[in-house]
Amino acid sequence: MSANYPAITPEVVAQHGFKGDEFPRLLEILGRQPTFLELGIFSVMWSEHCSYKSSRFWLRQLPTSGPQVIQGPGENAGVVDLGDGDAAVFKMESHNHPSYIEPYQGAATGVGGIMRDVFTMGARPVANLNALRFGAPDHPKTRHLVSGVVRGIGGYGNCVGVPTVGGETNFDPAYNNNILVNAMCVGLARTDKIFYSAAKGVGLPVVYVGSKTGRDGIHGATMASAEFDDKSAEKRPTVQVGDPFTEKLLIEACLELMATDVIIAIQDMGAAGLTSSTSEMADKGGVGIDLDLDHVPQREAGMTAYEMMLSESQERMLMILKPGREPEAEAIFHKWGLDFAVIGRTTDTGRLIVRHKGAIEADLPVDKLANSAPLYQRPWVPTPTPKLILPEWVPAPDGVLACLERMLATPHLCSRRWIWEQYDHTVMGDTIQRPGGDAAVVRVHGTRKGIAATCDVTPRYCLADPVMGTKQAVVETWRNLTAVGAEPLAITDNMNFASPERPEIMGQFVGAVEGMKEACLALSYPVVSGNVSLYNETNGKGIPPTPAIGGIGLVRDVSKTADLALKHDGDLIVLVGREQGHLGQSLYQLIETGRNEGAPPPVDLAEELKAGTLVRSLIGEGKATAVHDLSDGGLLVGLAEMALAGDMGVELFPYEGRLPAHAVWFGEDQGRYLIACAPSIAEEIAERARLLALPARIVGRVGGHGLALKGESPIDLFRLRTSREAWLPAYMAGELAS
Repeated sequence: MSANYPAITPEVVAQHGFKGDEFPRLLEILGRQPTFLELGIFSVMWSEHCSYKSSRFWLRQLPTSGPQVIQGPGENAGVVDLGDGDAAVFKMESHNHPSYIEPYQGAATGVGGIMRDVFTMGARPVANLNALRFGAPDHPKTRHLVSGVVRGIGGYGNCVGVPTVGGETNFDPAYNNNILVNAMCVGLARTDKIFYSAAKGVGLPVVYVGSKTGRDGIHGATMASAEFDDKSAEKRPTVQVGDPFTEKLLIEACLELMATDVIIAIQDMGAAGLTSSTSEMADKGGVGIDLDLDHVPQREAGMTAYEMMLSESQERMLMILKPGREPEAEAIFHKWGLDFAVIGRTTDTGRLIVRHKGAIEADLPVDKLANSAPLYQRPWVPTPTPKLILPEWVPAPDGVLACLERMLATPHLCSRRWIWEQYDHTVMGDTIQRPGGDAAVVRVHGTRKGIAATCDVTPRYCLADPVMGTKQAVVETWRNLTAVGAEPLAITDNMNFASPERPEIMGQFVGAVEGMKEACLALSYPVVSGNVSLYNETNGKGIPPTPAIGGIGLVRDVSKTADLALKHDGDLIVLVGREQGHLGQSLYQLIETGRNEGAPPPVDLAEELKAGTLVRSLIGEGKATAVHDLSDGGLLVGLAEMALAGDMGVELFPYEGRLPAHAVWFGEDQGRYLIACAPSIAEEIAERARLLALPARIVGRVGGHGLALKGESPIDLFRLRTSREAWLPAYMAGELAS
């Protein structure tokens, strides 16, 4: 041994995250006592974060294929075909625990990590998105966490030069001690230049490139697989430290090398660093790997083999190159000022052998290392189906326009401009639609095509009914893509849940997978990549189930897109979709009563398909001057958002049906779109909807400088905008108590 490691005692085994019969299982696999390094290696490979031991059984049920899918789950990122030899590469991942402990670096390295997953596949990153969940505004840590996370996302993405084009941010007391930071990246590649991670061939050089290895992030994967307690701050050393300038150099160096024929396989050194990258590449290629850690570039003195193998230092990649081509590759990386080192060779032994200072510190079977993690079918109980809330419940205390102003001034519906203005969303010059709309649109450089991207979930729906809530999250991304004129292609998911060892939490996960599966099958909208983040809880109190969904779509001609901004005086606004006045789990209910009760709004997948097809057709025909899907806050919030985006008022037409006014204007019924159009087209749109058995009615006329409804005092747009824009900047400046 080259280091004075501690003895492997039951306490040391427990500190490495082994539970139940897992350590005896390891002893049986090895047929002997592991070395200290081998214990560490198996601990990270068997962690929830790396092995998905509580979720794999259920995730296998998800639909992952389709004519558009080039690569589904199992690689660094998913790949879908955009036609003409173009491909989109995308994925979403969590950096929840690190961002709570150290918000700036946690969020920054989450952005860096997800971009590496994308460019590892041969794609140039062209768009970043994020989904953020913070605790209550009056919690003592919330303002600090918001500030650090937003600065971390902006600091990293802006420096690398990749636009941050979309996302969502929620505040909820349920995230007080476990915030969620989910990062999504979309890249562009050519279909004939996709790179994979299988190390196929014997005697090939194993090459380390990028930054030097340090002691940051050691056991980061294990930390991300455990719940928090009152001593969570002590885990700060397990948070990685990022350098966006090095990441930019690494992107350019990798893409330059990828333009040659030198690379056989490539893998990001993400969670578990050298351990996961070597073992996964070797397993996929059916080979062994012999490593000599003496050749690993190190930025700290006296590092042990354990520290090097488990370090999660950022901006590092592992490559398998063609023999004899090392000098060519080395010249490229040195040109970009990056480390390059041959640290091993592939072998025909099927074993991962780790040498350090002349000693063998680990000698492990690759197939067991990569594939022997426990597969749990944990006990689970379904979430009880909540009762339906009738529309008559929670009558409006005053007029609906006054209620609208009050709702828009809350943390739930206020403008997120303070956040996204800290992100560079126009760098690279191809952003067609910026943050603030239904979906971002980024041009495929040099073409007329575009990629639309969005990420969505409504956790309060998922808590009430995980099946229906997750179904809604999938269709919400599908509608957002549709609303800008894109053809939805595929999704990535980020499954954020509390401890799977509690049957009710495992039941939430099972329900979420069921809802996702049902929606994806109905919409021909497969899952091509994703991430599972469990144990998001502190002292036994977990987060709501939060299965964040990231969706991408194809815009065939960026000149034929729609946005939500009203544009022409006299245009009529048509509502397409069924009005049922659903108030259960609505923001109206929450803001007006402080409660969330009842069932979330149901999703009718057949109607979603019909409405989406109609909307995309209207956009493609140039008959819609603005489009917006309806979600949080319902009809009146959607109309206000369109008015504010276009700085044009709306005369609202009175509703003449049987529902109460507050249920009509604030109900969160699903499958609905608002379509602005020339007056001569409005009845045609309504009739086309009715031919599809979809209800439709004209709900307003564009004009004036505010929102006006018969029988109520009109509200000026300037006043409404001031109310909506004020809360977040004032809160972050410390001017509000909550």
